[in-house]
Amino acid sequence: MILPKDRDPRLITIRRGGTLTDPDHRLLALWAAACAEHVLHFFESAQPSDPRPREAIEQIRAWTRGEIRMSQSRAAGGHAMAAARDLSGAPRHAAYAAGQAAVVAHVAAHDLGAAAYAIKAARAAVPKPQAETAATLECRWQRGQLPAAIRELVLDDQQARNEICWSVFDC
Repeated sequence: MILPKDRDPRLITIRRGGTLTDPDHRLLALWAAACAEHVLHFFESAQPSDPRPREAIEQIRAWTRGEIRMSQSRAAGGHAMAAARDLSGAPRHAAYAAGQAAVVAHVAAHDLGAAAYAIKAARAAVPKPQAETAATLECRWQRGQLPAAIRELVLDDQQARNEICWSVFDC
């Protein structure tokens, strides 16, 4: 479970009673998509004929452009996560990252799910002695992709939810 019991109003859209603007919601979605896409090759190497995680990333990007409805992106996220079910390790985590990215259209706080699963994928893709270094490098790469407008929000959220996100944001 990557969502807290008490949700930060900064990650809830204005129309749902929070303070998150639509432009910042789209930035969170695009950042989550970038995080998921960065590790997607782990899934695609294991399941080259399964397009669901890539399609989920494409759907969240289409949502940010206003080309599809939230429900379409959310459904694509569910399909990406279904692609992970029979897998383990880096391919499984990469598919979950794509699924989490796609559902950011529905609940913005899933952005950290995409990031956390991407870090888990990077960690799982290397031999155990290199795992923490790989996780740290992935976390730092992700932070380097953060747009200035949402950087503080995401870093605050990582600190607040690090424990329920497998402590992957200690970088």
